Amino acid sequence: MMNNLPIIDLVVIAVYLLAMVLVGVYFSRKNTSTDAYTKAAGSIPSWAIGISLYATFLSSNTFLGVPGKAYGANWNAFVFSLSMPLAAFIAAKYFVPFYRNHKTVSAYTNLENRFGAWARSYAVVCFLLTQVARMGSIFFGISLTLQALTGLDMSVIMLVTGVCIVVYTVLGGLEAVIWTEVVQGLLLTVGAVIVIGTLIYNTPGGTDTIIDIGLRDNKFSLGSFSLTDFSSSTFWVILLYGFFMNLTNFGMDQNYVQRYHAAPSAKEATKSVWLCVWLYLPISLLFFVIGVCLYAYYDVNPELLVTVKEQAALERMGAGGNLAGTMNVLTPADYGDKVLPHYMVNHIPVGILGLIVSAILAAAMSTISSGMNASATVFTEDIYKRYINPNISDKGNLRLLLICTGVFGVIGMSAGIAMIGVQSILDVWWTLSGIFAGGMLGLFLLGITNKKVGNSDAMLATGVGIAVILWMTFSYLLPEHYAFLRNMLHANMIIVVGTMAILLVGNISQRLRPKA
Repeated sequence: MMNNLPIIDLVVIAVYLLAMVLVGVYFSRKNTSTDAYTKAAGSIPSWAIGISLYATFLSSNTFLGVPGKAYGANWNAFVFSLSMPLAAFIAAKYFVPFYRNHKTVSAYTNLENRFGAWARSYAVVCFLLTQVARMGSIFFGISLTLQALTGLDMSVIMLVTGVCIVVYTVLGGLEAVIWTEVVQGLLLTVGAVIVIGTLIYNTPGGTDTIIDIGLRDNKFSLGSFSLTDFSSSTFWVILLYGFFMNLTNFGMDQNYVQRYHAAPSAKEATKSVWLCVWLYLPISLLFFVIGVCLYAYYDVNPELLVTVKEQAALERMGAGGNLAGTMNVLTPADYGDKVLPHYMVNHIPVGILGLIVSAILAAAMSTISSGMNASATVFTEDIYKRYINPNISDKGNLRLLLICTGVFGVIGMSAGIAMIGVQSILDVWWTLSGIFAGGMLGLFLLGITNKKVGNSDAMLATGVGIAVILWMTFSYLLPEHYAFLRNMLHANMIIVVGTMAILLVGNISQRLRPKA
């Protein structure tokens, strides 16, 4: 079964998983109240929160997907990282003080105070759906990679890693999540540096060769700087998309908002946001560097790509297809995601490979554990206490949080297992959750930027915003004689236009509404 990883690497991975569980057991002694479980009693230093935010940002999809993207294309996607400082500035100036002043641990309670129960419920449902989708996709992605490395069944991989995550997250609460993410953030950074080091060492000519090949094939490009083209992935399209997505992360995502309450003060919470940004910017760049290093390494060793191309071709062609013909038409973008796992299995030294697999696991576990804890908090605060039992005792609330954390972990694991062999469901799931979540940021910004906007204005604006997002997402399905009605903008512009539509309609509605 375990036909690739040597026993020493498996031991390294097992030790890492056991250590994460023991962290949860250690912090379980401190969880004597709801406040301790959901906010770590506001006792976590800003540097630890900053590293945990950074680790949540860098999921296993980043560790594996970004090098594949850079291998197959260029550094265009790095512009997403460049948008973070501006989003962080707004978060530090407005979002952090807003949440700290309102005290409530849920990011969505304030929407009810502003617009009514419908706004809160809408945001909660969107958040929970996207979290389940995100956890499932990360479980699926990590098991796909580890299956290639270990030969184990994907379901078994999800169950083993899932049980470890559930145990330490349920037992340890937010404090365990944050401190394990500190370790995981450091581990995945070390893993990235090791991969780059071995690639430079193994490439004839080292850094000079990598830079020459990268410049020759335009691998360092950030995309077109055209100010008139919003239909392709230009620098400005990715910058706008990144800005709005990062505003959503810092302003509306419970994973991040909950961390603001874990800091001793608003000032410390603000420091954690900036630490996250200054860590994420250079370290996300490392993963683009890995992509260029891989490209150069396989450019000078093209014979090593044969097995990678064969695997990609077999997946693309139907029964009875021509393998050689399919391999000949493949481009680097078609097999970019498979190159890093192939390199790791064949070129990372024994023992070190176990450390890097642990780093990939760490990247996955940090995101999943955050999602579990945040989902349980939102369900407890915004559904159970709002609609079922508002007067639940603190002891009962803590018990419910423990149960819900475990349940969301199992749901995420089940979603990942359900995605095996049915990747089209994943695409549909992400599309639908993106449609509804796209309205969350616009609704939130509408509430805090214009105090005169009322409930009816917000409902109209959200309805129009969702309609715009639906049209932009699905207008490509319109028949040819209605082609003029299709969305001509790049898909990454959907959240930008949807958010602006909500803000615009909400403000116009407020101005046109008859004064009482």
